[in-house]
Amino acid sequence: MSKKKVVIIGAAGRDFHNFNTYFRGNSEYNVVAFTAAQIPDIDGRKYPASLAGEDNYPEGIPILPEEKLVEIIKENEIDECVFSYSDVNYEYVMRLGAIVNTAGANFRLLGPRDTMIKSTKPVISVVATRTGCGKSQTSRKVIEYLMAHGLKVVAIRHPMPYGDLAAQKVQRFAKVSDLEKHDCTIEEMEEYEPHVVRGNVIYAGVDYEAIVRAAEKDPDGCDVILWDGGNNDFSFYKPDLTITVVDPHRPGDELTYYPGEINLRLADTIVINKMESASPEGIQTVRESIQKVNPKAVVIDGASPIKVDDPSIIKNKRVLVVEDGPTLTHGGMKIGAGTVAAHKYGASKCVDPRPYTVGKLTETFKIYPKIGELLPAMGYGEEQRKDLERTINATDCDSVIIGTPIDLNRIINIKKPNTRVYYDLQEIGEPTLKNVLEDFLTKQNL
Repeated sequence: MSKKKVVIIGAAGRDFHNFNTYFRGNSEYNVVAFTAAQIPDIDGRKYPASLAGEDNYPEGIPILPEEKLVEIIKENEIDECVFSYSDVNYEYVMRLGAIVNTAGANFRLLGPRDTMIKSTKPVISVVATRTGCGKSQTSRKVIEYLMAHGLKVVAIRHPMPYGDLAAQKVQRFAKVSDLEKHDCTIEEMEEYEPHVVRGNVIYAGVDYEAIVRAAEKDPDGCDVILWDGGNNDFSFYKPDLTITVVDPHRPGDELTYYPGEINLRLADTIVINKMESASPEGIQTVRESIQKVNPKAVVIDGASPIKVDDPSIIKNKRVLVVEDGPTLTHGGMKIGAGTVAAHKYGASKCVDPRPYTVGKLTETFKIYPKIGELLPAMGYGEEQRKDLERTINATDCDSVIIGTPIDLNRIINIKKPNTRVYYDLQEIGEPTLKNVLEDFLTKQNL
């Protein structure tokens, strides 16, 4: 019996995990190629033989642009295409399905049963219904609570492997210098740095079976694994507790974006975040969605109040607002922490950066024209990082608001007065994460 020929449609993350957990070593399939979207400069490389399996893929597996998908299907007589990335609406997913079917291949989605890995340690999964809901501050809150109980928590972050994939098989971050050691992008630093500065270890990489086994035996100890999700993807590990964060700034998206609705339906606990700045109508829509698909979940009301280093840098100033990149691009947000800070602390104007963008940032605004007057902190490589620095310094503004989770001053040279925005999860009323986690600790005999 001949092997089925497969293309995995991805964006450097879920696609590699789906291959590793379902297709690697599977005698029924031959993965002909990965395709890449969302992430610049990822195509044209290979998933290396050392990760794919030397016996079946001695030359590795090519990573090709998604734009060539139809051509790849027809030229290679592909039997099946497996959609493997996140934070896209249902219309997008099914239109791609129609394109695949028309080209002659089956269209497939792999689910949790075939892709979740079982850990030997208790696992808490923090996921969301969209990019930018507030997973990071929720994860930090969970970890702080568990650490206060004397538990060793090891975080594992959803993959962002944009460099040497073989070298990134298993990555451990325990101090800030590890970010430089592993040549992290801005997007990676935004997720890893908030963990290491608080004293807990975080792992990431490409091979999540190898990663969790290393985390379970971490040299600093491990009592609990925390899955710190990316985008709105579901967990790579089988969780003992699933906490899903929803965003009332984008009401209704929790039921119309893939695979965010899966997270909503799988949730044991749901955090409605950003309630301090959302409309009552948006909050009510989200509550109705929860009641419709997961009425048994524990619902926690939450806010993400902000503070800044120096409000005087904002007051009555023409400010350039720099926000988290993925939240503005495929996350589709029109407001972030920096925008809230500009309004809260009395900026006279938010300056439009578009006349001043250069290089890769100019391309970003062409791909995502609805970003508007905010500047996404794109930094998938050195070229994008330099373009971000040049754009910020060229923009005609009085000062800069840094709304990203990391201090950009550490990695680029900002020549204008600037201040950084901070935000943490704040629970409103009862129940709280403390209630949920106490129940979790009891069930796990911790």
